[in-house]
Amino acid sequence: MERVYVKDLSSKKDGEEVLLKGWVHKIYNLGHISFVRLRDKTGIVQLVLTHEETCKLRLEMCIEAEGAKVSNTKAINGVEIQVTSLKVIGKAYYDELPFEINKKNIDASLESQLDHRAVSLRNMRIRDIFKIQEEIQYAFRGYLKERNFTEIHTPKIIASGTEGGSEMFTVDYFDHRAFLAQSPQFYKQMMVGAGFERVFEIGHAYRAELHNTYRHLNEYVSMDLEMAFIKNEEDIMELEEGFIRYLFKHLNKTCSRILGEYDSKLNEDVKIPRIKIKDAQDIILKEYGKRSPIGNLDNEGEKLIAKYVKEKYDSDFVFLTKYTRSKRPMYTMPDDEDNETTRSFDLIYKGLEITTGGQRIHDYEELVENIKRFNMKTEEFEFYTKNFKYGMPPHGGLAIGLERLTMKILNLDNIREASLLPRDMKRITP
Repeated sequence: MERVYVKDLSSKKDGEEVLLKGWVHKIYNLGHISFVRLRDKTGIVQLVLTHEETCKLRLEMCIEAEGAKVSNTKAINGVEIQVTSLKVIGKAYYDELPFEINKKNIDASLESQLDHRAVSLRNMRIRDIFKIQEEIQYAFRGYLKERNFTEIHTPKIIASGTEGGSEMFTVDYFDHRAFLAQSPQFYKQMMVGAGFERVFEIGHAYRAELHNTYRHLNEYVSMDLEMAFIKNEEDIMELEEGFIRYLFKHLNKTCSRILGEYDSKLNEDVKIPRIKIKDAQDIILKEYGKRSPIGNLDNEGEKLIAKYVKEKYDSDFVFLTKYTRSKRPMYTMPDDEDNETTRSFDLIYKGLEITTGGQRIHDYEELVENIKRFNMKTEEFEFYTKNFKYGMPPHGGLAIGLERLTMKILNLDNIREASLLPRDMKRITP
């Protein structure tokens, strides 16, 4: 008999024999008869068994059960299975579960849940986070494929840093030192110049940042894109605004139950205000008495400008634009109107930066001069800059942090909740 998933039981007729496989989620012994809830990746169903059959069962054992589907309004989803054959196919050897999995919310600290990650992920509400994350990536691909983008995969072991900073993990690469990639930036640009014109990638990025906060990871998933023949950074912001609308429509359609569980309401009519970083600093100083670091906003500043934008524009999003040259990487295009600012932006969502993007320098001589301006050695970047000798179109792009976006969509408290197996300053296992 072919296995049936719980979600597909509704298509079966009453009395029809089915084969189910999954984990023992809960056991109810009622004397001569027992109810066992079986859980698979798609849902939970009630099994009806004799007391003798349930005596050999423990929570989280893997079982397979054959029986007849029967409608029962008192059972979960109005269906139960009258079991005729039961087999244990995955024994349980634990003395005690680290925490109860079959509650809506696990009563254990986040650290304990992460220590036993493969167990905590059996909780369906926690696993729903990664259904949302899966659909975000699906929508990102779909949106860009519809707009003639090509998916690429770039190296994660690289010869030099993309951001020009020291926050890089080093790797012993045979007879010399290499690094883990902070970003696919150089390679995205190279592929634009190679003729792909529009490219995107969903891949891991690595930052050796000495932060251990609710919003930082040292390994995260970055959703990157790069796009040729743009007018300026406004084209990139318009593209992302369109993606957010597309994404929210997709999530409302495919994940409405999960969004409801997490009390998340996604308004598909997304219109994102644009505020220059200098103006944002002035606003939060005037409105909230908050002073900002030079050329940037700190975490509190991001929350305050988000509060202001929510009250004034009724938007959960705001583009902060025109960052100073000193606060952006060496490949960022200077602004024509003010040579000390750049054609760059961050996207703030519910008080947290989820995107950095902008227009890039596409002229070879200008790029080399800017590398020198940052006191960096041009010869270390020749593998990258030489591609600009052969005609590079005006281009720009962005990078969206997948975990941060997931976190804010579902109103999670900590970014580690949105990482399948998080890596931070203190965690490198499991």
